[in-house]
Amino acid sequence: MSSTTDSPTPVDAPAPAARRSAPRRRHRLLAALAGLVALLGGYTVWANLHAVRLNASIEIQATPEEVWQVLTDFTAYPQWNPFLTSAQVTSPGGRLGKGARLRIVMHDASGDSTFTPQVLTDIPGRELRWLGKIGPGWIGDGEHRFTIEQIRPGRVRLTQSERFTGVAVPFAQGMLKSNTLPQFQAMNRALAQRVETLHR
Repeated sequence: MSSTTDSPTPVDAPAPAARRSAPRRRHRLLAALAGLVALLGGYTVWANLHAVRLNASIEIQATPEEVWQVLTDFTAYPQWNPFLTSAQVTSPGGRLGKGARLRIVMHDASGDSTFTPQVLTDIPGRELRWLGKIGPGWIGDGEHRFTIEQIRPGRVRLTQSERFTGVAVPFAQGMLKSNTLPQFQAMNRALAQRVETLHR
């Protein structure tokens, strides 16, 4: 009587080519991801170096102090300002100064939008500057600035400008120039009229 023993079925070992292809796929995937990260990083740097700038100036028959008084009287903005239709200091104490947080409602051809910039410079009679951010800060930043220069006694030049940076800014350049810049000019004219009316 003879017995037979079933031998275990051999398991096919992976082919050498299959073993080699898996690491290659991983390397290609990692290389593609690294390339994408480098591309996005490069674009972010480029977008921040190529800022979009808006600038509008007007001469006003007034002193720097008179222009500053109207510019920083936020409670009166709804009465005369066609661009920044509402503004208030939201920081504790409610006082305007470097580091203060603002809440501003901006109006242009696309409608109203609210943002909460932080004051960077507050020099009475000379300069007011704040920085507003969209998202974490690299999507879109706007550094808004008002400067007051005395041309001669009783006459000043008010310049309103903004420097936009961020990855979304190049795509919005046309809209900023067509919608926002005219509102800079409208606010400048309205501010000049209010100053000259109040201090005539």
